Amino acid sequence: MNISGAFVFSFCLALAGTGWAQKKDTVSIIGVGDIMMGSNYPTEAGLPPRDGADLFSEVAAILSSADVTMGNLEGVLLDQGGTAKTCKNPSVCYVFRTPERYGKNLWDAGFDVMSLANNHAGDFGDVGRKSSMKTLDALGIAHAGLVSQPYTVFQKDGITYGFTAFAPNSGCNNLNDWVSARKIVAKLDSLADIVIVSFHGGAEGPTHQHVTRKNEIFYGENRGNVYEFAHRMIDAGADVIFGHGPHVVRAVEVYKDRFIAYSLGNFMTYGGINVAGINGYAPIIKVFTDSRGAFQQARIYPGIQTFRAAVKIDPQKAALSRIKQLTEQDFPQSGLTIDEIGWVKKSTK
Repeated sequence: MNISGAFVFSFCLALAGTGWAQKKDTVSIIGVGDIMMGSNYPTEAGLPPRDGADLFSEVAAILSSADVTMGNLEGVLLDQGGTAKTCKNPSVCYVFRTPERYGKNLWDAGFDVMSLANNHAGDFGDVGRKSSMKTLDALGIAHAGLVSQPYTVFQKDGITYGFTAFAPNSGCNNLNDWVSARKIVAKLDSLADIVIVSFHGGAEGPTHQHVTRKNEIFYGENRGNVYEFAHRMIDAGADVIFGHGPHVVRAVEVYKDRFIAYSLGNFMTYGGINVAGINGYAPIIKVFTDSRGAFQQARIYPGIQTFRAAVKIDPQKAALSRIKQLTEQDFPQSGLTIDEIGWVKKSTK
């Protein structure tokens, strides 16, 4: 080795000793939709066999393949205590309580961070919220979205990630308070290389697959203008945005070189949530960005659910086909192409 080469080698060793490392040129971030691994409320009949150990087994290799993998945890991780919520309209009132030990299934499947901003995070009040947070903390899974923990910052492989989540529900970062939301995202942008935002918003069901660009009112509740919200968050510094809440898939978009999935639908909802037809589409979206969050490409894996069964990859690719169709309909000028394998790219035309 010549003198100059030896100097460079020694310099790199010195930098490594200080914890400095060159950032990766490409980062991969996976997002999925709603996760509810079974509920023992009001009875144990709503729980899967083997404590849910098989729920993600057919897709775990994909989930573990990204630098960061994120999902939305519906319901609470709670063994005892708390008071089940009640609703003004009992016919649309669902309460989910998943045993704390089921949290290990998330870790085993490869999840790094979870959104706790949704309409079921408070199903057992503050007791349930605190138990969910404590359980995830013990597993080393980051989380955010509750007023008590609006955001989180963590590092992986030399990249600093910021994560926050929003929903139009009590105890959560308010999806409809854009001023406060922008402050949270701007704060994360000052702390992190890549800012990931999750939101639980939009009206529910097969009749609400399109991005309306308006406030969506559902059962008397303002579920937000998710189009305006997503754009404002990117203006504030967000890099990747994953939406969920409608229980069906919606279009994807790239705005200012930042990726948005407007709804990832259900992902693994074992009983208690309708997974018939389009409600069972369970896509996995893997987004590739540079080290500052600028979009490069994405890959859609067409997962699917059936009643009380593990999520799996759908050979018919129904979720992929529907996302492609909705993207072409709702964002015809987006400049995105989605091929039959699932690659999402900016058009070269």
